[in-house]
Amino acid sequence: MKVITFIFIVLIAGASPLIGSEVASMHMIAQSGQPNIPGWMSILPPLLAIGLALIFREVIVSLFLGVLSGAVIIGVYSDGFIGLLKAPFTLVDDFIMPSLADVDHLSVIVFSMMIAGVVTIVSRNGGMQGIVNRIEPYANSARSGQFSVWIMGVLIFFDDYANTLVVGNTMRPVTDRLKISREKLAYIVDSTAAPVAALAFITTWIGAELGYIQSGLETIPEIDSSPYSIFLNSLAFSFYPVFTLIFILMLIQSRKEFGPMLQAERSARRGEESSLKASKEINQDEGAGFVPVEGIKYRSFNALIPILVIIVGTMLGMWLTGYRLETWTDSGLSFFQKISATVGNANSLKALLWASLSAMIVAVVLTLFQRILSLEETIQSGLKGFKAMLPTMIILVLAWSLALITRELKTAEFLQQLWGDSFSPIWMPALVFVLSALVSFATGSSWGTMAILYPLMMPLSYQLSIDFGLGQNEAMMIMYNVVSVVLAGSVFGDHCSPISDTTILSSMASSCNHIDHVRTQLPYALTVGGVSLLVGTIPTAFGLHPIISMLLGISILALVIRAFAKRV
Repeated sequence: MKVITFIFIVLIAGASPLIGSEVASMHMIAQSGQPNIPGWMSILPPLLAIGLALIFREVIVSLFLGVLSGAVIIGVYSDGFIGLLKAPFTLVDDFIMPSLADVDHLSVIVFSMMIAGVVTIVSRNGGMQGIVNRIEPYANSARSGQFSVWIMGVLIFFDDYANTLVVGNTMRPVTDRLKISREKLAYIVDSTAAPVAALAFITTWIGAELGYIQSGLETIPEIDSSPYSIFLNSLAFSFYPVFTLIFILMLIQSRKEFGPMLQAERSARRGEESSLKASKEINQDEGAGFVPVEGIKYRSFNALIPILVIIVGTMLGMWLTGYRLETWTDSGLSFFQKISATVGNANSLKALLWASLSAMIVAVVLTLFQRILSLEETIQSGLKGFKAMLPTMIILVLAWSLALITRELKTAEFLQQLWGDSFSPIWMPALVFVLSALVSFATGSSWGTMAILYPLMMPLSYQLSIDFGLGQNEAMMIMYNVVSVVLAGSVFGDHCSPISDTTILSSMASSCNHIDHVRTQLPYALTVGGVSLLVGTIPTAFGLHPIISMLLGISILALVIRAFAKRV
């Protein structure tokens, strides 16, 4: 009923020009092929998407209504009441279908589904469990046990769901034996899954990230860099994911904890049952695709070979599509400059498609050759991976459609005019980090947050920087920072949110009480998030080198542990 009410409100908002056209004199923006539309109305679609996401905590519905509101606004200003009635059809014809028809967009969808299919197949054929079994013997103390969980979280980098479900379920008996609390297991599982998947070059995340970045680049014709090149350059500013992974290692090495986690760990070491009490078991539908077939021999190469095929195949594909003879024969360029130019020229989506398809074929052949699964069972396993990506694909398509709407309405230009020259773009990364964290916390979705913010914040940050008088290189640095903080803020908010899917899965896979997991993880996430913002994001926007910020941030985190943490 609430959704229907808000649909009605959206339609009324779109029809408001028919009721009070005198308001439309403010900030008129000339549309290409469209009549003048008030500038303030250009921000309604993204604001509606964000606002509804905060209220309903449902990303798909929020994005859909945001796109629909944009279609209503354009329809009303084009054809009046008839345009209002045609808006749902215009939404499909002019925004959703063009988003699907784009070759790059289709490449992102196919690649993401292929990677998800590979993940489920190598889980079912015992490859994932084989990797786990190779690491497990080294866990013979509380510290080495936690380190083994961290190592596994880093190694299973290509999907956060697979990471969470495999590591949590397989390492739980080991950590119980070593009297490590379920809360600490859930924290390590949760805080390695998303950061690693967000940073790695070849994951189920990268397809979506490239799609979101591409939607932002489409409104900045001055930039001819590829989405993959933008992503690689933004990694230098990805402080929260990097700090999180290092912070976990510091805690493990020091054998110290603080906050509620200290009490949980001390209770576990004493063997108190309350700290090892199981939460509800993981839903069979959630984890079935990652459970290996019973009675088979777990061989790590069943997972390692397809993973290597993806990595090597992507690198080879980028070399083949990005190689330019004139670049490599230019004596004035250093080796790293040539590599950078090759990556910038490469068709990363084509390379990722080649690699993921090759890995899928290899995973199927390995499974069939060892007679682990029949051909039909292997295909069904892959299809389960495809099915798991369906919600993400819907979010992607709606995000691309919203990007088309904001480009048609010239939303970025209006915001740039609204803020004017008095707003320093240097503060953009910090503001975007906070906004991204808030949206992610409220919605529980990193991907949904990125889908909403990338198409809006990328062109806005670049244009504000140029208008403020910064050179193109400086403007690009601000934009790289913004690209990184949308991702980092999304992961940060996701870690703090009790309704996040990965937070819930981490609790279930670790058999930890969900509220206990959120309560013990929150102080750690807030600590790392605060250091990332104050020592990383803000200083680098003012020109501090990212490496110096990284070193300062790591040092401050070490001091926090020394000052506030106590030995378990």
